[in-house]
Amino acid sequence: MDLETALKECSSALDLFLNNRFSDALDLLKPWKGQSMYHAMGYSSILVMQAGMTFDPRDMDIAMESLREALQTCQSFRKKTGIVETISNLWYRQPADNLTEEEMHAELCYAEVLLQKAALTFLDESIIGFIKGGMKIRNSYQIYKDCQAMASITKNMDSHKSTHIHFKGGVNMGIGSFNLMLSLLPSRVLRLMEFLGFSGDREMGLSELRAGAASNGLRSILSTLTLLMFHLYITVILGTGEGNLTEAEALLEPYMEKFPNGALIVFYTARIALLKGNFTFAQEKFLACIAAQQEWRQIHHLCYWELMWAYSFEQDWGEAYRYADLLCKESKWSQAVYVFQKAAILSMLPEEEVNKMGENVEELFRQVDGLRLRIAGKSIPTEKFAAKKAQRYSSPNPVKLVVPALEMMYVWNGFTVVGKRPELTRNILCTLEKAEEQLRDDPNPSEYHVDDQCLVQLLKGLCLRQLGRLVQAELCFTHVISSENDIKYDNYLVPFTTYELGLLHKQKGDINKAITLIENAKLNYKDYNMESRLHFRIHAALNTMGTYSAKMHPSRTPA
Repeated sequence: MDLETALKECSSALDLFLNNRFSDALDLLKPWKGQSMYHAMGYSSILVMQAGMTFDPRDMDIAMESLREALQTCQSFRKKTGIVETISNLWYRQPADNLTEEEMHAELCYAEVLLQKAALTFLDESIIGFIKGGMKIRNSYQIYKDCQAMASITKNMDSHKSTHIHFKGGVNMGIGSFNLMLSLLPSRVLRLMEFLGFSGDREMGLSELRAGAASNGLRSILSTLTLLMFHLYITVILGTGEGNLTEAEALLEPYMEKFPNGALIVFYTARIALLKGNFTFAQEKFLACIAAQQEWRQIHHLCYWELMWAYSFEQDWGEAYRYADLLCKESKWSQAVYVFQKAAILSMLPEEEVNKMGENVEELFRQVDGLRLRIAGKSIPTEKFAAKKAQRYSSPNPVKLVVPALEMMYVWNGFTVVGKRPELTRNILCTLEKAEEQLRDDPNPSEYHVDDQCLVQLLKGLCLRQLGRLVQAELCFTHVISSENDIKYDNYLVPFTTYELGLLHKQKGDINKAITLIENAKLNYKDYNMESRLHFRIHAALNTMGTYSAKMHPSRTPA
């Protein structure tokens, strides 16, 4: 199996995969996975993706074993070095400019498999797993850096035309992904990572991935999918909520023509429609994605999650419940979040409707804490948040949560999405005004009364800001901040509201005031729920303000 044939066969397997023929792709790769680095890498990549989707321990073990075998296969193609050279490389690495084309590809495949192994190792529930994962990531990154140096040395070599395009595209993907992901980290952590030898330059990351996506190499689809994940998920959940939808559509277009029924392609088409506010079209496309294949049920679960939100944005709580219920029954990803989400959605419905469904909201909330997962001994922040909110139902006299489904919508940055549809934003504002009225008229206020009032004011402020009613929005936000000493449980409300008030001043054009408030949210609060999520959002928001970027990185052009 020579390198050129291996690359052609892996391209065919990738086409099968993108046409929903997952088993056929594995069957094509399996016979050669012990003798070809690309077959080994492709085979283990599909199993890793499956394990990441199912969260099933058996799938994890199978994927981990295939990664070990893939590393051995890749290792057998890497350049053999003597003891003296190995020791000197530990102290002073220099990219080997005398490698054959096959040995260069072996380095690249080895780095890629090592990175996948690191990702899977992180899911091991121990500190040791975390440390091992970190070391593998460092090793992978170093090899990618070596490959980048090799690519620049060999860029004018005509003899490697047919296979070298795949090597260069793989380097683009690796270096681009590392820089892009690291650039998301808050500046304090990023400085530490840069001290350890990593680089987290967002523009460089995007530029490398764009080059990889345009390369027509084996990995161009992987660069494309990484960019889509960044624009359609990461910047929405961990950023200011604004993804680059124009670029996402342009990236997806050629694949929509080539794989019109490919589940991944249809899924991302639906996601773009959702973020544009075209909820009906998005719902149709997510249903089409479910109908496109039955082999990987986990893709259905991703669609259920999206459909649950699409109906929640329209406040169609009956349909939203249907998909939350399916997630509780079928998906292993985060039962604590799914059960909380289901109970939160049911809380938005009249009691008689919930009784007809045979559901008990209080009982569901009581289950949340016992369903939490721990990774490396640590709780997952969203699960911790859900469990803390659900605690109110564990006492003999439970106090109902006020608008839990809308609160979770904010946690996932959904108000920015609904903001694309003013009429739906107004509907949510009506729901919040009713909740505000009920709290105001409550004859027996509970110990959670101020917290609940402040939550409603924060969410109301978000709606008003989306509708351009900035003076009223500012009043809502300042009410929350001035109640800081009276809030007993929801300690996240004041720092998050301070950040939102900063964004409001940015919208008004007062960038200095915006930066001051957002910096204040970052520096003056700690040990509150969802702290890391807010720090990611703060980092993203400050990066959009040129003055901050220029202050932090005088040598760089403001983002």
